[in-house]
Amino acid sequence: MRYLSDYLSTIAPSAKIIIVVSIMLITGFLMTRLTKLLKLPNVTAYIVAGILIGPSVFRLVPADVVKGMDFMSDIALAFIAFSTGEFFKFSALKKNGAKVFVITLFESMAASAGIFVLAYVILHLDFAFSIVLAALAATTAPASTLMTIHQTGAKGEFVDTLLLVVAVDNIVGLLAYSAAISVAVASYSGSGFAISGVFASIGKNLGVLLLGAVFGAIMNFTIGSSKTNDNRLIIAIAILLSFCGICTLMSISPLLGCMSMATIYYNMSEDEKLFKQLNYFSPPLLLLFFVRSGMNFDLKALISPSGAVGTTPLLVIGILYFIVRIIMKYGGAWLGCFVVHKPPKIRNYLGFALIPQAGVAIGLVALGARTIGGAEGEALETIILASSVLYELVGPAVAKLSLHLSGSYSDKLEEIVAVDEKTETGEKKSNLDLLIERIQKIQEELPVHEINENEEAFTEAAESYYEDVLPPRLKKRYGRR
Repeated sequence: MRYLSDYLSTIAPSAKIIIVVSIMLITGFLMTRLTKLLKLPNVTAYIVAGILIGPSVFRLVPADVVKGMDFMSDIALAFIAFSTGEFFKFSALKKNGAKVFVITLFESMAASAGIFVLAYVILHLDFAFSIVLAALAATTAPASTLMTIHQTGAKGEFVDTLLLVVAVDNIVGLLAYSAAISVAVASYSGSGFAISGVFASIGKNLGVLLLGAVFGAIMNFTIGSSKTNDNRLIIAIAILLSFCGICTLMSISPLLGCMSMATIYYNMSEDEKLFKQLNYFSPPLLLLFFVRSGMNFDLKALISPSGAVGTTPLLVIGILYFIVRIIMKYGGAWLGCFVVHKPPKIRNYLGFALIPQAGVAIGLVALGARTIGGAEGEALETIILASSVLYELVGPAVAKLSLHLSGSYSDKLEEIVAVDEKTETGEKKSNLDLLIERIQKIQEELPVHEINENEEAFTEAAESYYEDVLPPRLKKRYGRR
């Protein structure tokens, strides 16, 4: 049977790449139309789209193109990491930094320890493979959590703690991953384990952290002197890609450095607008990354015993990984909150909001698969992709439930806006009076809209058109003379 990928392999490289990119974008978008009906996140749609058009199912994309797009993981990880840096506000860290660090250490290390025991002790998988899988379990997907918070409008101490924990969580996960991948590379290469190699890997990442801070200061200086939105976006992307390229040359993940870059930039400039601009720009890049990750998914390896990592089918490993990580994340978060004396509503529900795992984990496993190579790297990526689909199916819903149970948001107007239910004389107000007061209070809290230069120019142009072009009868109709 002849597949589309066979035909694409025979045409000119430039045409082949353009067609493949269009196929990835179209299928990713169309799949979101289906997942939207099922109320599932876009990440799930992208991964499923990649599986369908990849070599495991319909084989629409040639294998050489899939392999040639491995750079997408570096770029996507840079954008994902930069978006999380906005939440490292120095004022918030100064206030709650120590407690957040303790909570994060408990929940991330609990997840890693639980997965290592499962993989190495219970399933008897290879030691190097087990330690990398355990390190990846520490990370949490910031995109899913942020999306849920924005959709619900949640706020309060629970949300503030959650945002900081998610951000610090990925730093801890990256440092754990750096140490684990060093052990794995030494093991698979046969060179033997050396503690110096682990410290060297961690040292590189700390160096990248400092370099990212320097790039953040440069970004603040260059963007601060630019007034147009287009130039701001161009400069930001150029700096991000430059930093990402340096990290790739050094064979280091850009995650930690991009977080540092965004943290320094935001705290120096307090510019939220740039993050919003990048959020508008990044969706096509993230779509291509997740679709490409789905194309690497090997269905055959998922259901067959894997000689590369043991006799247990990868499907079983993936499901057990999914369950054990949830249990350990919740338990670790609960214990960490208990140690730092967080209120019961935070202690009991924070762990549920840490379930999602997609962006950072998939980006790191793509780098890990490229570093380790061979069947072990493919098996590692297959397990993380399979479990990520499961996490994205249940994670956002459970995170939303945790926000609701913690009292961070409500669908009831009386809980959103609190007003006195009695008059000064002690009489009970009517429901209509209470509704009016709540609406007035909401109106007072709404930000004042400031007209920018673009809106002012557009308004002036519309006024000029109205005066010069519209006939008198139309001016009279719209109340203008």
